[in-house]
Amino acid sequence: MIISALAGLFVGAYCWAMANPVPHRVPVAVTGSSVPGERFTKALEDALHTSLVLHPYPDHGKALAAVDAQREFAILQRRPTGVEVDVASAAGASVARVLGQSAPAVGRALSIPVQVRDVKPLPATDPQGLALFYIALGSTILGFVGAIQLGVHAQALRPAERIAATIGYSVLGGLWICVMADWVLGVVRLPFAQSWGICTFTMVTAGMIFTAFHTFLGRWALLPTWLLLVILGNPSSGGAVAWPLLPPVLGFLGRFLPPGASVNAQRNAVYFPHNQHVEPYVVLAVWCLAATSVFLVWRARHPAGRATVQAAAPGAG
Repeated sequence: MIISALAGLFVGAYCWAMANPVPHRVPVAVTGSSVPGERFTKALEDALHTSLVLHPYPDHGKALAAVDAQREFAILQRRPTGVEVDVASAAGASVARVLGQSAPAVGRALSIPVQVRDVKPLPATDPQGLALFYIALGSTILGFVGAIQLGVHAQALRPAERIAATIGYSVLGGLWICVMADWVLGVVRLPFAQSWGICTFTMVTAGMIFTAFHTFLGRWALLPTWLLLVILGNPSSGGAVAWPLLPPVLGFLGRFLPPGASVNAQRNAVYFPHNQHVEPYVVLAVWCLAATSVFLVWRARHPAGRATVQAAAPGAG
């Protein structure tokens, strides 16, 4: 019954988030003002069945800086003779694709010239922008799978040794994830040291989350780990479908879960190196420290701790 329920939740979560993404309040920078531009903006909102969150900027340079800072996902330049729409695939390929397809169609319907350009394009080797999602997905899943293997094959590890082993396999795992994505396949050019560090941090965090659950739930620890990191965390991460296209609840939660933080950190490092944010690292650090603290404070409840106590009991008499 539990497996059946998880199967349904897994499919339901991914279909709900990814099968037919629609815009939900997309932040858009606006420059200029014109009657055709106003008509186009209203018609675009109607076509998308959503409200664009329009933020006026005095010129294109400041609007472009806001896109670089990931405060905006697109720029509407409203001119007397037409409209220019700048999208940023690197900030959200799915948002750029929706706007890039809808804007010309709306312009044709209104007989308003519309020009679309991508000011932050993705590399030709990753046109859908999924590489960073898969990197974060692999880091997350392998992080807690490694912790599962430690629980099965290395039960005698003391708490400090278990944490050290988690860090050890995470360093190696993060290295090989980056080597495969960059050097071997050439899918995406990574800032290698930083991306390696993010993968390592993600794996350690996922591993310690499983270890914390294992401390209290024993053999059932995989269930809440899978629910948190895979069923909830990955669809809401913003890697496959950008946050403005996710259901609002998922779009909000995703930023504060490890998979979303990992995707966000990698995206900043790869495509926005001069406008990086501290938030994803804080999110990973909070989860990692909280999980590690739970494990250390209640280490006697961990299966390894209980086994040690039971083994020592006969000698105590």
